[in-house]
Amino acid sequence: MIDIILNKGKEKAVLQKHPWVFSGALAQIKGKPANGDLVKVFDTKNTFLAYGYYNAESRVAVRLLSWDENEIPDENWWRMRLQNAVNARQSLLTKETNTCRLIFSESDYLPGLIADKYGDYLSLQVLTSGIENIKPIILDELQKLTGAKGIFDKSDEKARAHDGLQETEGLLWGSLPPDFVEVKENGIKYHINIREGQKSGFYCDQRDNRKFLATYVKEKKVLDCFSYSGGFGLNALKAGASKVVSVDSSALAIDTLRKNIELNKFDQSKSEAIQNDVNKQLRLFKEQEEKFDIVILDPPKYAPSRSALVKASRAYKDLNRLGMSVLERGGLLATFSCSGAVDIDTFKQIIAWAALDAGKEVQIIHQFSQPEDHPIRISFPEGEYLKGLLCRVY
Repeated sequence: MIDIILNKGKEKAVLQKHPWVFSGALAQIKGKPANGDLVKVFDTKNTFLAYGYYNAESRVAVRLLSWDENEIPDENWWRMRLQNAVNARQSLLTKETNTCRLIFSESDYLPGLIADKYGDYLSLQVLTSGIENIKPIILDELQKLTGAKGIFDKSDEKARAHDGLQETEGLLWGSLPPDFVEVKENGIKYHINIREGQKSGFYCDQRDNRKFLATYVKEKKVLDCFSYSGGFGLNALKAGASKVVSVDSSALAIDTLRKNIELNKFDQSKSEAIQNDVNKQLRLFKEQEEKFDIVILDPPKYAPSRSALVKASRAYKDLNRLGMSVLERGGLLATFSCSGAVDIDTFKQIIAWAALDAGKEVQIIHQFSQPEDHPIRISFPEGEYLKGLLCRVY
């Protein structure tokens, strides 16, 4: 195992159990480790700090795994970590819900690995060379733990590119998932397209927020923007909304939403699905003076890094300004950001700017976060990516 020495002062974050060591923190590499190789990290006094796996292609040169010199990350170590993560989700999997995130990368002490359970199938994202090297162990253990019929690769190509890895997608183990896998969340059925759907196939991270927001929708007219396969809208229909209008730019998303409405036998006369760019559709609603009691804004990640924060802030502000403009007076705006670079205080400031531009007064009545299958590791605040606000707008 090759030793890596850090520059003086760069051991502080490691001692605080942060799992990333950036390339600029490396003083010396005593050898030539291959990408994904296990290494030992030391400070300038040659004191052991941690084990991790190395990658010369990535800004994060070492992703740390264990801070105990006697706890070497061998096969048994990886299997134990996988067991811990999967076992921690068992209370979430009930008759009402058979889908959740089983493994959440660094937040589950498994940097570079994401696994989602969709009924009898798993969707896997292998994002780093270290995880790529032990993929056979991961597949074997996950199949043993879950009894999955199939494990499908849905790795994010941009994330893999940052680690010098080629794009991958396809069946990793077992049988190929059907075009639509039926899952349940909060008692609502969904058809999930694992192979062609966005990201891993479904967004489990809004499970609790969908259920909470549904308590406000009875006899209300709801606008669900960036609706995808209908998470918020289906919960609203189940809870007695008078009308749900869903907007998404993806034809596949709109088609899947319509299938999900049929699947749950909801009243189709109370639902309208529109394929269009959300900002364009909001402007059209404004011109037509169409109003809603509740507007939901759940956009994709506008700020993939801090360098994109200024541009993303403008995009969030414009989107929320438009959302406020189509609300009835005293209506509710449920607005979200899944950009890790946008913290909650910044997001609140963006909403304040949007309110000023829209000429509105806003009260925050609830703050949304991510559910327990997307845990926030106390030494890794970057894992807290999903935030949202429920606002009353006058």
